[in-house]
Amino acid sequence: MKVDGNNGAICVPATPGKNAIEVRGVRKVFGTGEAQVAALDTVSVSIRENEFFTLLGPSGCGKTTLLRLIAGFDFPSDGEIMLYGEDIAPLPPFKRPVNTVFQSYALFPHMTVAQNIGFGLEMLGKPRAEIDARVAEMLKLVRMEKLAKRRTSQISGGQQQRVALARALAPQPKVLLLDEPLSALDYKLRKEMQIELKRLQHETGITFIFVTHDQEEALTMSDRIAVMSSGKILQVGSPRDIYDRPAERFVADFIGETNFLDARIDSIEEGRAKVTLKSGATISATLPDGFKPDGEATVVIRPEHAKAVKDGGDISGVVENVVYFGTDTHVHIRLDDGETFTVRQQNARGAGTSFERGQRVGIVIGDDAAQILKD
Repeated sequence: MKVDGNNGAICVPATPGKNAIEVRGVRKVFGTGEAQVAALDTVSVSIRENEFFTLLGPSGCGKTTLLRLIAGFDFPSDGEIMLYGEDIAPLPPFKRPVNTVFQSYALFPHMTVAQNIGFGLEMLGKPRAEIDARVAEMLKLVRMEKLAKRRTSQISGGQQQRVALARALAPQPKVLLLDEPLSALDYKLRKEMQIELKRLQHETGITFIFVTHDQEEALTMSDRIAVMSSGKILQVGSPRDIYDRPAERFVADFIGETNFLDARIDSIEEGRAKVTLKSGATISATLPDGFKPDGEATVVIRPEHAKAVKDGGDISGVVENVVYFGTDTHVHIRLDDGETFTVRQQNARGAGTSFERGQRVGIVIGDDAAQILKD
C-alpha cells in the first residue's frame, strides 16, 4: 500500500484473489445515554476483489450506515475497516480510493455530460489531455458518446444514472459503493440498468458494493449477498445459497415466498436430518453449516420445490385458492394439520395438472427441498 504524494490518497495495487474490504467487529452507535441506538452491532464481513457484493435488507437494518462507514462519511464507534489489509477507518473520504453513487445522482445541471464526468478528475488536478482521454473512455463504457455535449438537465433518468456511474468510475476507484441508485427509476428501466450495472462491473473489474432493499435486484446482479436485519448480518452467500438454503427465518421470509412447517428432529447424519412433521410424515432436510439442532425445529420449503398431485404425496390437504400469474400458478392448500402451504407450478404448454378450490390434493416434497432453520 502506497500513499499518493499529490493528495495523500491511498494507492492500492491490484491483488487478484484478495479481499478488497474487510469489516472487523464494527459497531456504530448514534446518540448517548438512554437515547443511544446501535445502528450496527458488531458486524464482520469480507468482500472480495472484483466482486459484485450486495448488502440487502429492509429500511433501518444498517446497510446504508455500513456503506457510509466504508466511504468515510461516518466513523465506526468500534472495530476496523480494512482496505487491502490497511485500516482506513480514520481516513476522510478523499483519502480513500473509493467512490459512491447515491440515490440522488447529484449531477451539475449547468454542465454537459462530458463536463460532469470529468469534474472529479479536474478536482484531482489531472492534466487536460488525461482528463479528455478518460472522459472519452467513460462515455464509450456507458454508451453515451453521442450525448457528450448535452446538459444533464436535458437527458432522461436512465441516462443521468449512466452519467453518475461514469463520473464515479472515471478516477478508477478500487471500490465503488452504490446506495440504492436504481430506486428512482421505473420498473422497466430499473431492469435494464440491473443488466447494465453487471456489465460495467465485469468490464471494469472494480469491486462493487451495492445497497438495496429489493430482493430481486440482489438475486439478479450479485456474486454474493449479505442479508441484514437490526444492525446485524444474518447470512452471507451466493444468490442461490441465500434463496435455496436460508439459515435464518428472517432470511427465508424476506427473500421470496416460502412455506414454514413445524417438525421434530429424529436423527442427523452427514449434514442431513430426518424429521417428522405435524402430520406424521417423515422427510429429509438439509442443515445450515455448523448447526446441529435437536428437539423441535422449523423446516422451510420454497413453493416451487414441492409438487401438488391428485393422489399420494408426503402430506395432504384441501385447495383453498388457485392464483394464475401468467408464467406460473400458485396453489394455496390448507393442510390436514391446519397449517397452510403454497405450491408454485410453471405454466408450460401441455404440461402440469390443474386444480380447483375444495379439491383434495397431496404434496410431494423432494429429498433436497427442505431446509432446517436456526431459529
